[in-house]
Amino acid sequence: MSWRALILGGAMLAYAGSALAQGTGLRRLTDRDDLFGWEAVGRLELNGQGYCTGTLIAPELVLTAAHCVYGKDDKLRPAEQIRFRAGLRDGVAVADRQALQIAAHPGYDPRRRLNMENIRHDVALIRLAEPILSSQANAFALHSGEEYGSGISVTSYGKGRDEALSRQRQCNLMGEHRDVLMIDCNVTFGSSGAPVFSQVGGRGRILSLVSGGGSFRGKQVAFGMKLPQRVAELKAQLRRNPAAAPDRRIKRIRVGGGASAGGAKFVSVGD
Repeated sequence: MSWRALILGGAMLAYAGSALAQGTGLRRLTDRDDLFGWEAVGRLELNGQGYCTGTLIAPELVLTAAHCVYGKDDKLRPAEQIRFRAGLRDGVAVADRQALQIAAHPGYDPRRRLNMENIRHDVALIRLAEPILSSQANAFALHSGEEYGSGISVTSYGKGRDEALSRQRQCNLMGEHRDVLMIDCNVTFGSSGAPVFSQVGGRGRILSLVSGGGSFRGKQVAFGMKLPQRVAELKAQLRRNPAAAPDRRIKRIRVGGGASAGGAKFVSVGD
């Protein structure tokens, strides 16, 4: 079966939520010691309209999926409607920050289904109103090169496990085509934007982000994209359109905080 048939075949890629949620190998990061080293992965609160997973790649930059930052009207959400709660665990976050600026990759079209082209560009950067110190959450670096190491893993929030991070230490790369990766990681609604890590040398590096999911040859899979070029383009976009930090004398109204799983979260390919 060709990749084009795989991506565009709506029946083949109809999302099966229960199947994706039934995989094994997930471990809840319940205790503070469990969370140590993973605090930079957090939950993106979307103004009570759902949530996604995001990851710090710099003290003030959060990486997530582009479809997470669009509303139901296919327009970018106002930055004030997004909050990043780093290392959220049972209602307590290591750090809680308001979004200041959003850059979604221009190659992603929110009006179209998640076909191959949209998966490849389903990347967004969020600049935070205030940085998160490395002593609170140490940002992750991006993977570079063709060698993915001995293990691929995913760390995410998701429906039924949205109060704490869950980590799958081992999943497999099932295929790769034109910068789109197919991985058998256990993901579900809310896992959109979750980091897929490669293990090369020491600390894991972000290889991809969860974009959507479906089935291939009887297995439930997640789709993601290669990141370095996309992220570089998004950083340039943020530099071209700088946003002023809010006046610290003005008390900002806290928005979001809802843990509803009813908004833009995990969008499956072919829906």
